[in-house]
Amino acid sequence: MPYDKKEGRRRRSSSLVYQEPPESLEQLSDQAALPNLNADWVHAKGAWVIHFVLIAMAKILFDIMPGVSQETSWTLTNISYMFGSYIMFHYVRGVPFDFNAGAYDNLNMWEQIDNGAQYTPTKKFLLLVPILLFLVSTHYTHYDLTYFIINTLATIAVVIPKLPFFHRMRIGIFEGPPDDL
Repeated sequence: MPYDKKEGRRRRSSSLVYQEPPESLEQLSDQAALPNLNADWVHAKGAWVIHFVLIAMAKILFDIMPGVSQETSWTLTNISYMFGSYIMFHYVRGVPFDFNAGAYDNLNMWEQIDNGAQYTPTKKFLLLVPILLFLVSTHYTHYDLTYFIINTLATIAVVIPKLPFFHRMRIGIFEGPPDDL
């Protein structure tokens, strides 16, 4: 069950899904004062290309493994990219740097990109990559039902949190106690 970080105790809700409250005025002023190096890299030169490089490297890695079929290789590539993407953009919250006074502690990286604005070119690209990888992996698995279900579930797990409805939405299944308890 989710914890309330301010009070250091469990929230008094039985719901597994909750909406993250908006930032305080102090957090907003801290966000405006300093650049967010955690999310600004997605606009850097080559940041979009690295996704395709990582996908190609994963595909090559799974191809050179003995006994792994092309269908399994594409599915493992899809799952690996989706898992890494979910952890990076949706699971981890805050900023690994200690210079912003905790201004982004309650936000995951997806919510930090472009200051939370939806449907920016960067966010459209990051939404399109998993969908394209799903389509390619589904094609190369010859639409086999088992691989299709696995690829679909992996893709849904990454695409759904990127939708505007899930902005600042938390699912409390994987919540642990706060760091300060």
